[in-house]
Amino acid sequence: MSEYLSEPYLILVAFSASMIITAVSIPSIIKVALLKQLYDEPNERTIHSGSVPTLGGMAIFSGFMVSVLLFSDFSQVPELKYVLAATVILFFVGIKDDILVIAPLTKLTGQIFAVSVIAFFSDLQLTNLHGFFGIEHISPYFGIPLTIFVYLVIVNGFNLIDGIDGLSAGIGVSAAGILGIWFYLAEEYQYALLSAVIAGALIGFLRFNVFSVKNKIFMGDTGSLILGLVISVLIVKFNELNIKHDFEYAKYSAPAISIAVLTVPLYDTLRVMFIRFFQMKPLFKPDKQHIHHIFIKMGLSHKQAVLILVMINVFFSAAAMYLHNLMGIRRLILLMLLSAMIVFYIPVLILNIKKR
Repeated sequence: MSEYLSEPYLILVAFSASMIITAVSIPSIIKVALLKQLYDEPNERTIHSGSVPTLGGMAIFSGFMVSVLLFSDFSQVPELKYVLAATVILFFVGIKDDILVIAPLTKLTGQIFAVSVIAFFSDLQLTNLHGFFGIEHISPYFGIPLTIFVYLVIVNGFNLIDGIDGLSAGIGVSAAGILGIWFYLAEEYQYALLSAVIAGALIGFLRFNVFSVKNKIFMGDTGSLILGLVISVLIVKFNELNIKHDFEYAKYSAPAISIAVLTVPLYDTLRVMFIRFFQMKPLFKPDKQHIHHIFIKMGLSHKQAVLILVMINVFFSAAAMYLHNLMGIRRLILLMLLSAMIVFYIPVLILNIKKR
């Protein structure tokens, strides 16, 4: 089919196919999950009521994989086979965790194995720091471990913010949308298609996760791990394409823009880890200290909290895209971090005032 459609139509068809496949498969998954009692029960750290299936990641995986296999041109992006291999690995890690619950170390080991497939066997690895701290080109001996670390941070960032309906998927749609538009403008059509496919799968999932009562479903670890992996691949490719600035849509501070595109998952993860560290609590033990929990305690609904956080993420992304050529990479990163500290502290301050 890719031979008969121009790039815009092919991307649109791939987006639609991913969205439809995901949406159509969810009711059947819900039915099986309820029959086999594969659902999440409310407990002291959850904020939902009632039994909800957690296998939405299976639908996201189906929509994403089928659409990529059908519409991507592997001759143009040979590295994509390694991305799909890593996706399959994380699918099995996530599905086991959703059904049986696995130890955090076992889960992390599976993640390291998956992202290492991409970092070692493809060219989707960081080779340049864009002048950050005066460093340009980096050797594979430093670049590959750094790439694995970046993949793991983004994957777990999306996994950790998946605490209320629509948040992880909403941030994923905004990140994939912003990066996808840039890839399209830069004529990197295969990565624009990849962005469209994951966005389509997430939108198909959101139809049930946020807007359905009868057929409600969570994405679970399966969905959040796959989402984090695909977004991290797009981020690494975005940074590598912007090493040279000899094309119209080149961005001079790609690492800073990458951080801005992922403001909510990255900053919230960093913030929660610091809180747990200073409170001497296990770093990866779930709690209710994430920013979305703060919004819920303030009295906002799930949808209101998600909308605000997605808009914050979009604002930071747009601001970084605009400011990239007006200041250096270090200044832009510092500005983004300080701004995020202020923005994320406001709801904490409001909650403390309400408690008094």
